[in-house]
Amino acid sequence: MSAQLRETAGELAEILWREHTVYRERSGGVVIRGEHVRRWISLAPAGGRDEVLVRAGRILDGGTTAPARSEAVVSLSASTGVLAATCRRLLAEAAADAAPVGPRAAPGRSNRSGKAVRPKCRGKHTSFGSWVILACLTGVVALYVYSTAMYG
Repeated sequence: MSAQLRETAGELAEILWREHTVYRERSGGVVIRGEHVRRWISLAPAGGRDEVLVRAGRILDGGTTAPARSEAVVSLSASTGVLAATCRRLLAEAAADAAPVGPRAAPGRSNRSGKAVRPKCRGKHTSFGSWVILACLTGVVALYVYSTAMYG
Protein backbone atom coordinates (compact mmCIF):
# COMPACT_ATOMS: atom_id res chain seq x y z
CA MET A 1 0.00 0.00 0.00
CA SER A 2 2.95 2.32 0.67
CA ALA A 3 4.09 2.19 -2.97
CA GLN A 4 0.55 2.84 -4.16
CA LEU A 5 0.24 5.82 -1.78
CA ARG A 6 3.55 7.25 -3.01
CA GLU A 7 2.50 6.87 -6.65
CA THR A 8 -0.92 8.41 -6.02
CA ALA A 9 0.65 11.28 -4.08
CA GLY A 10 3.02 12.03 -6.96
CA GLU A 11 0.15 12.19 -9.45
CA LEU A 12 -1.93 14.26 -7.06
CA ALA A 13 0.90 16.70 -6.42
CA GLU A 14 1.30 17.30 -10.16
CA ILE A 15 -2.40 18.12 -10.44
CA LEU A 16 -2.61 20.39 -7.41
CA TRP A 17 0.61 22.43 -7.43
CA ARG A 18 3.34 23.20 -9.91
CA GLU A 19 5.90 23.45 -7.08
CA HIS A 20 5.74 20.71 -4.47
CA THR A 21 7.72 18.32 -2.32
CA VAL A 22 6.58 14.75 -1.71
CA TYR A 23 8.04 12.72 1.15
CA ARG A 24 7.19 9.69 3.27
CA GLU A 25 6.17 10.03 6.93
CA ARG A 26 7.44 7.75 9.69
CA SER A 27 3.92 6.36 10.09
CA GLY A 28 3.87 5.10 6.50
CA GLY A 29 1.86 7.94 5.02
CA VAL A 30 2.92 10.43 2.36
CA VAL A 31 3.02 14.24 2.67
CA ILE A 32 2.78 16.75 -0.15
CA ARG A 33 4.08 20.22 0.74
CA GLY A 34 3.26 23.27 -1.34
CA GLU A 35 5.67 25.86 0.05
CA HIS A 36 4.52 28.60 -2.33
CA VAL A 37 0.90 28.26 -1.14
CA ARG A 38 1.91 27.50 2.48
CA ARG A 39 -0.26 24.37 2.65
CA TRP A 40 0.33 20.64 3.10
CA ILE A 41 -1.62 17.48 2.38
CA SER A 42 -1.11 14.11 4.03
CA LEU A 43 -2.23 10.75 2.67
CA ALA A 44 -2.23 7.88 5.17
CA PRO A 45 -3.73 4.41 5.19
CA ALA A 46 -7.18 4.47 6.80
CA GLY A 47 -9.12 1.72 8.55
CA GLY A 48 -10.50 0.27 5.33
CA ARG A 49 -8.52 -1.90 2.95
CA ASP A 50 -8.72 0.44 -0.01
CA GLU A 51 -9.20 3.72 1.89
CA VAL A 52 -6.86 6.61 2.52
CA LEU A 53 -7.11 9.33 5.17
CA VAL A 54 -6.52 12.73 3.56
CA ARG A 55 -5.59 15.60 5.89
CA ALA A 56 -4.80 19.21 5.01
CA GLY A 57 -3.19 22.01 6.97
CA ARG A 58 -1.05 25.13 6.87
CA ILE A 59 2.70 25.68 6.79
CA LEU A 60 3.68 28.24 9.42
CA ASP A 61 6.48 30.78 9.37
CA GLY A 62 9.82 29.05 9.61
CA GLY A 63 8.56 25.99 7.71
CA THR A 64 6.90 24.15 10.58
CA THR A 65 3.52 22.61 9.96
CA ALA A 66 0.39 23.44 11.87
CA PRO A 67 -1.92 20.59 12.91
CA ALA A 68 -4.41 19.38 10.32
CA ARG A 69 -7.39 21.70 9.87
CA SER A 70 -9.60 19.21 8.08
CA GLU A 71 -9.63 15.58 7.02
CA ALA A 72 -11.62 13.09 4.95
CA VAL A 73 -11.51 9.41 4.05
CA VAL A 74 -11.38 8.63 0.33
CA SER A 75 -11.26 5.36 -1.58
CA LEU A 76 -7.98 4.74 -3.40
CA SER A 77 -9.90 3.06 -6.22
CA ALA A 78 -11.48 6.45 -7.02
CA SER A 79 -9.91 8.42 -9.82
CA THR A 80 -7.15 10.94 -9.20
CA GLY A 81 -9.60 13.67 -10.16
CA VAL A 82 -11.95 12.72 -7.33
CA LEU A 83 -9.04 12.64 -4.90
CA ALA A 84 -7.84 16.04 -6.19
CA ALA A 85 -11.33 17.51 -5.74
CA THR A 86 -11.40 16.25 -2.15
CA CYS A 87 -7.95 17.74 -1.52
CA ARG A 88 -9.01 21.10 -2.98
CA ARG A 89 -12.06 21.14 -0.70
CA LEU A 90 -9.91 20.36 2.35
CA LEU A 91 -7.36 23.00 1.35
CA ALA A 92 -10.15 25.56 0.96
CA GLU A 93 -11.41 24.70 4.45
CA ALA A 94 -7.89 25.07 5.84
CA ALA A 95 -7.54 28.45 4.14
CA ALA A 96 -10.91 29.61 5.46
CA ASP A 97 -9.93 28.58 8.99
CA ALA A 98 -6.70 30.54 8.72
CA ALA A 99 -8.39 33.78 7.64
CA PRO A 100 -9.67 36.03 10.44
CA VAL A 101 -13.47 35.89 10.47
CA GLY A 102 -14.56 38.78 12.65
CA PRO A 103 -13.09 41.87 14.21
CA ARG A 104 -10.10 41.17 16.36
CA ALA A 105 -9.78 42.52 19.87
CA ALA A 106 -6.30 43.89 19.37
CA PRO A 107 -4.75 46.55 21.61
CA GLY A 108 -5.05 50.05 20.20
CA ARG A 109 -7.95 49.08 17.95
CA SER A 110 -10.50 51.78 17.30
CA ASN A 111 -14.05 51.49 18.56
CA ARG A 112 -17.22 52.39 16.65
CA SER A 113 -16.75 56.12 17.13
CA GLY A 114 -13.35 55.93 15.45
CA LYS A 115 -11.36 56.77 18.57
CA ALA A 116 -8.57 54.47 19.61
CA VAL A 117 -9.39 52.30 22.58
CA ARG A 118 -6.59 52.10 25.08
CA PRO A 119 -6.17 48.61 26.48
CA LYS A 120 -6.60 48.21 30.21
CA CYS A 121 -3.17 47.56 31.58
CA ARG A 122 -3.01 46.50 35.17
CA GLY A 123 0.76 46.38 35.31
CA LYS A 124 2.63 44.23 37.78
CA HIS A 125 0.91 44.89 41.08
CA THR A 126 1.20 42.51 44.00
CA SER A 127 -2.21 41.30 45.13
CA PHE A 128 -3.43 41.27 48.72
CA GLY A 129 -3.06 37.50 48.95
CA SER A 130 0.59 37.74 47.93
CA TRP A 131 1.21 40.32 50.67
CA VAL A 132 -0.38 38.02 53.26
CA ILE A 133 1.86 35.12 52.19
CA LEU A 134 4.95 37.35 52.31
CA ALA A 135 4.00 38.56 55.81
CA CYS A 136 3.54 34.98 57.05
CA LEU A 137 6.89 33.90 55.60
CA THR A 138 8.59 36.90 57.20
CA GLY A 139 6.99 35.98 60.54
CA VAL A 140 8.19 32.37 60.32
CA VAL A 141 11.74 33.48 59.48
CA ALA A 142 11.69 36.02 62.33
CA LEU A 143 10.42 33.37 64.76
CA TYR A 144 13.19 30.98 63.67
CA VAL A 145 15.90 33.65 64.12
CA TYR A 146 14.47 34.61 67.53
CA SER A 147 14.33 30.99 68.75
CA THR A 148 17.90 30.23 67.65
CA ALA A 149 19.15 33.43 69.31
CA MET A 150 17.39 32.69 72.60
CA TYR A 151 18.11 28.96 72.90
CA GLY A 152 21.10 28.49 70.70
